[in-house]
Amino acid sequence: MIIKDARFVVSNTNVDKCPDSKLPEYAFIGRSNVGKSSLINMLVGNRRLAMISGRPGKTKLINHFIINGEWYLVDLPGYGYARLSKTERNRLEQMIRKYLKFRKNLYGICVLVDSRHEPQLIDLEFMQWLGENEIPFVIVFTKVDKLTKAEKEIFMEKYSEKMLETWAETPLMFATSADTAEGRDQLLNFIEQVNENSKI
Repeated sequence: MIIKDARFVVSNTNVDKCPDSKLPEYAFIGRSNVGKSSLINMLVGNRRLAMISGRPGKTKLINHFIINGEWYLVDLPGYGYARLSKTERNRLEQMIRKYLKFRKNLYGICVLVDSRHEPQLIDLEFMQWLGENEIPFVIVFTKVDKLTKAEKEIFMEKYSEKMLETWAETPLMFATSADTAEGRDQLLNFIEQVNENSKI
């Protein structure tokens, strides 16, 4: 897939106020500081599209971007940011889960996971919730440029083994780097293929 145009559309706190559209939609989510904004900017080839902050937990809205006039990329707030109040964390969690469960044109979730860490319970529990609610998702490992080739292979193998403890099969997994653009073509081609299959 070639990205010709990527534009911000709207931010809001309510799924009912999301763009009224039948275009395919792909949401990106992960723990705070997982590198979500950097990954989004790398994918669309625009370093300024999604705001990057040195302070985790800054994204607190549902952010829609229209890509090539054909599909939406949605930047969701990160989860697990401890410095937010319990009330604020609960509000964000309810907003995210309502969007994920009731957004009719949501074709899939990209769950971002930091490749520098062992499988985290908070990520595993979130993916378990997606599965229980029959919400399709893929796993996108970030910052793989920080690992050697051997370390990356070992990490992905161990993550697959961890997933198979509770899943019948592992979801699709993508190894990516915002710095080197590794995985960009694979992830965009996956989205393009899903879009094409939806037209059949």
